[in-house]
Amino acid sequence: MIGLGDIAIYVVNLPRRPDRRAWIRARLPIGLSVTYTSDFDMTFDGHQLLLTDLHTAGIKLFEWQIESENPWWNRPLKYGEIGCTLAHLACWNHAAEHTKSPYILILEDDAVLGAGFSDTLLIGLNQLHHQAAPFDLLYLGRYPLESDHRVAVPGFVRPGYSHCSYAYLLTRPALTVLLSARLAQAIVPIDEFLPASYLPHPRHDVRARFPPLLSALAFHPPLVTQRPKSEAGSDTEESDFVG
Repeated sequence: MIGLGDIAIYVVNLPRRPDRRAWIRARLPIGLSVTYTSDFDMTFDGHQLLLTDLHTAGIKLFEWQIESENPWWNRPLKYGEIGCTLAHLACWNHAAEHTKSPYILILEDDAVLGAGFSDTLLIGLNQLHHQAAPFDLLYLGRYPLESDHRVAVPGFVRPGYSHCSYAYLLTRPALTVLLSARLAQAIVPIDEFLPASYLPHPRHDVRARFPPLLSALAFHPPLVTQRPKSEAGSDTEESDFVG
């Protein structure tokens, strides 16, 4: 049986946002051990990042802006997007180095956990295990951009191209695969990297740099939603473009 003790939990949070940390902490199930990126000895804040700091740290950016009708592609990266990707990457590295948990749950600090979250998550994981439905990446919540595909296990789908990284779970083997992609050498938004990991990305240059190597599933309906930006703001979007 898979239990909560088998899951290492990380929350992406900035030191200057103790309000968001307090908000999600009050809503997490009691008794869970949680690691916050705001406790890491590094910054992921798009209001503080500088290109010189990134270069000094050996971090390289992907050539993101292209001629496209897609407004998310036809513009430079934002510092907040870089910081968000680095924060998720830091969670993966920390989990690889400091935990032995078979599952790693990543939440952003604006994630809204549904009623009975823990029970529903564990029932779902055990259902997938007993029905031998393998996965590497499991979305708990997301924003679908393309059609999903039905699978044999009720309550799950095989996700199409999707955005949003506020709630997902990785297996430990998937953690190794994602870290081997050397994302820090070609930073893209985490919302683009995650779908690239399990399906051919619609951009050929992203697809060439990050070919799909994982198998993904998603809860349907989702277990987690996201606070509206009108209520919580967006530390990612409310940042400058890289000049």
